[in-house]
Amino acid sequence: MSPTYEEIRRAPKVLLHDHLDGGLRAETIVELARESGYDRLPADDPDELRRWFEEAADSGSLERYLETFAHTVGVMQTRESLVRVAAECAADLADDGVVYAEVRFAPEQHTTRGLSLDQVVQAVLDGFRQGSEGRGIRIGTLLTAMRHQVRSMEIAELAVRYRDVGVAGFDIAGAEAGYPPTRHLDAFEYLQRENAHFTIHAGEAFGLPSIWQAIQWCGADRLGHGVRIIDDITVAGDGSAKLGRLAAYVRDKRIPLEMCPTSNLQTGAAASIAEHPIGLLRRLHFRVTVNTDNRLMSSTTVSREFAKLVEAFDYGWDDLQWFTVNAMKSAFLPFDERLALINGVIKPGFARLKWQP
Repeated sequence: MSPTYEEIRRAPKVLLHDHLDGGLRAETIVELARESGYDRLPADDPDELRRWFEEAADSGSLERYLETFAHTVGVMQTRESLVRVAAECAADLADDGVVYAEVRFAPEQHTTRGLSLDQVVQAVLDGFRQGSEGRGIRIGTLLTAMRHQVRSMEIAELAVRYRDVGVAGFDIAGAEAGYPPTRHLDAFEYLQRENAHFTIHAGEAFGLPSIWQAIQWCGADRLGHGVRIIDDITVAGDGSAKLGRLAAYVRDKRIPLEMCPTSNLQTGAAASIAEHPIGLLRRLHFRVTVNTDNRLMSSTTVSREFAKLVEAFDYGWDDLQWFTVNAMKSAFLPFDERLALINGVIKPGFARLKWQP
């Protein structure tokens, strides 16, 4: 029997690639817009607004997809709004059975009403603490720099400054084409000198050169998406696969791929879940993890992503546990703490579901 959606919700899950400004509740956006005087929402009714976000995200264009964030970021400009959004994020993930999450956001996008970068980070960390208290979830945050801006060194220093109080690492995001990660080489070299962790959005809308630069020039610990690594794999008629040098390197080095299946469909990186490269990459034993990217825009949760994979690839509990353990192994958390969650929470949780009558 394949795991059902309700059963999957009860499984202990791990989330590595989730954007804070992509996961707001529609009701919260409407309320925050009213409180702050933000008057550019495309709809004032939460249900209509939710539909608008999904339709805009379904357009098949990464650029249009990124436009939706103007509205979520627009209502996240005060300490109170940031605390609320972060607390609700933690609660929503816990309700979905997530036991460990790394949620990312770009501090520089939340300063238009006078907050400093430090105040932004402190507000989000406070919100995560409030929302996760007593809920069986642990949340770290990743500080994101925007690849088309020039503040990556500032954000990298911010990540290092707060790494002992809730910031797990650093990331860069935004449109890939024309903004290679090598533009931010000084930030990545600084992070390496500081023994700090970082992931890079690469291989989503842009191909192998983006992945190659992220790993070989910038030294990324993980790849945000990395879906285009498929371009370096040739599959023969009999199903056998030949890996190019970059794909082989990624697999050999166990570089984690932060895959976001539904989001990839929306941005045109795959035509359907069944055709998503995650199936082949799982079969070839790449370090694949399953993520949400933007829960509001993709109308998704980790459980929904897993349920879609079960339907498309006939996965069972062993596959879902494999993805989950991959994610926990790849988390920006000390080794002993990762191990404790794998052996003390994840494996026992899956064992209970596997052997339930």
